[in-house]
Amino acid sequence: MVINLDVNIWSARKKLSPADFGGVNLPPEELTSLGSKKICNPEDLRIFSTLKSRAVTMLDHVGVRFLSGWGIPQSMANQVVKDLQVIHDEFMAAKDTFLSSYDQSVLDWVNQHMEWKEIIENSVVSADYVSSRLGFRWQLFQLAPPQEKFIHDGLKDEVAKLGSTLYGEIARTAEDTWKKCYSGKDQVSQKALSPLRSIYEKLSGLSFVEPCAAPISNLLKIAFDQIPSKGFIKGADLLMIQGVLALLRDPVSLIEHGKSIIKGRTPESVLQLLVQPDDTQCTPTPKVIGQSETIPDNYFNQPSIDSLGLW
Repeated sequence: MVINLDVNIWSARKKLSPADFGGVNLPPEELTSLGSKKICNPEDLRIFSTLKSRAVTMLDHVGVRFLSGWGIPQSMANQVVKDLQVIHDEFMAAKDTFLSSYDQSVLDWVNQHMEWKEIIENSVVSADYVSSRLGFRWQLFQLAPPQEKFIHDGLKDEVAKLGSTLYGEIARTAEDTWKKCYSGKDQVSQKALSPLRSIYEKLSGLSFVEPCAAPISNLLKIAFDQIPSKGFIKGADLLMIQGVLALLRDPVSLIEHGKSIIKGRTPESVLQLLVQPDDTQCTPTPKVIGQSETIPDNYFNQPSIDSLGLW
C-alpha cells in the first residue's frame, strides 16, 4: 500500500515590496529580489514543523519512499493510520491554540520591532486565512496499473527501484546509528539496539519488496537472540553487533550476504564471519549513500524485482 502525507504549515512570511522602504532607491527587480518579512514570531509555529517531522520519521521507520509518499506493508496499514491520527489530533489542538492567541502574537511581534511596525502591520492577514494554511491530512491507497499496455510504464519503473531505495535507506540509518551509538565505544547500553530493531522491523515488513530483505531480517533476529536482555553490551556481543552494523552500512555486501543465505548458507555462519577480526570491519565504507545522493538504477547489479502482483 502507499500512503501520502499532506501537511501544510503557514510560513508567517510575506514578500517585501519597494513601498516597505519608503521610496528608497532600490536596484531593479531584474537584478535583485527583496526577500520576505516575518509577520509574527516563527517560534510560535515551531510545533507544527515538529509534528510533521514526527510523522515523517514514523513513516520512514515502517515504509520505503515511493512515488510522492511511502510504500508500506498492508499488515501495518491500520497501525500507521492510528499513529498518524494521534499526530493529527495534536496538530489540530496546536492549531486551535495558535489561532486563539494569533492577534496577541502579532501584537507582541510588532512591539518587539517598533522601528518596523508599519511594514509588519501592512502585511498582517486574518486568523481565518492562517487557519486555511494549516492542515494535516494523508491519503492511503493501493496501486493498480492500467489494463492496456502502454509504451512506457512509469509505475513498473518505480516499483523496480524499490529494492535499491530500501537498501539505501537502511544504509543511511545504519550509518547514523554507528556515528551516534557505536563509534569509539567499548560498550553500549541496551538502548543502542533500538535503531537496529527498527531496521529489523522495516526489513521484515518490506520483505516483499526485495528477496534479500527476509534473510537479512532473520539474521538480525538471531543476533538479537544471542545478546543478553539486560546489562551493557560488550566484548564478543558488541563485536557481533558492530559486524552486523557494518554489513547494513554497505548495501552491496548486504545483498551478497542475503543471497548467500537464500542459497543455503545459515545466518549463524554469516554472523560468525562478521565477528572475525578485521581492521576494516567497522570503518566507514565508501558504498554508503549520501542523504541527498540519487541512487543509480544499476547500482546493485541485480535483476529488477518482478511485479509482485501489482499488475
